[in-house]
Amino acid sequence: MKRRDFSLAAIGAATAAGGLPLAAQAQGPVAAKKPVEGTDYLSLDKRVPTDVGAGKIELIEFFWYSCPHCNAFEPQFAAWVKAAPKDVVVQRVPVRFRDDFEAQQRAYYVFESLGLVDAMHGKLFHAIHVERQQLNTAPALAAWANKNGLPEKKFLDTFNSFGVATKARRATQLQDAFKVQGVPALGVAGRFYTDGSLTQTMDRALQVAEYLIGEVRRGR
Repeated sequence: MKRRDFSLAAIGAATAAGGLPLAAQAQGPVAAKKPVEGTDYLSLDKRVPTDVGAGKIELIEFFWYSCPHCNAFEPQFAAWVKAAPKDVVVQRVPVRFRDDFEAQQRAYYVFESLGLVDAMHGKLFHAIHVERQQLNTAPALAAWANKNGLPEKKFLDTFNSFGVATKARRATQLQDAFKVQGVPALGVAGRFYTDGSLTQTMDRALQVAEYLIGEVRRGR
């Protein structure tokens, strides 16, 4: 979903319709072809420092919980992460294109800080896109978390902590450094960027990311 489309009206329409059938959604298989720089992916003008050790390759998924295309991509990406090569370090980075994205951005880092990403990440997507819950404020998210086994006070204390605030700021800095234009999107090794708008499908974007990981291994 392109950044310019993130208006309240657009999101409301997408939710009511069960998600917009844009090309950025994960779709069926596409014919394999060598990715083309400038068409399938972009090389960053300035490299972004990574938080991984020597011999490791960072893959970032940029997402937003209320984005229907991120919801559609999540099962595929989660399966890919489970089978990811051992030298690939995956990070999920929630974006903040507008100020009202911050609550969901912080919610992800609450889960991460408490070791609950596996337990809560998919559930929050489900609550928003299947159950149609409006979960875009701290109180609403805390009440939802409480119903799903994470005490409301613990959620809010973590949500308002210095550590989570710092991670949220860092996420926005990464989003800007990669010049993220829409979500879901993928960043590779602090050097490359791809998304469904460039590749036409997120299935293809993931293939392009795999290609770029291979290029990094080869010392490109």
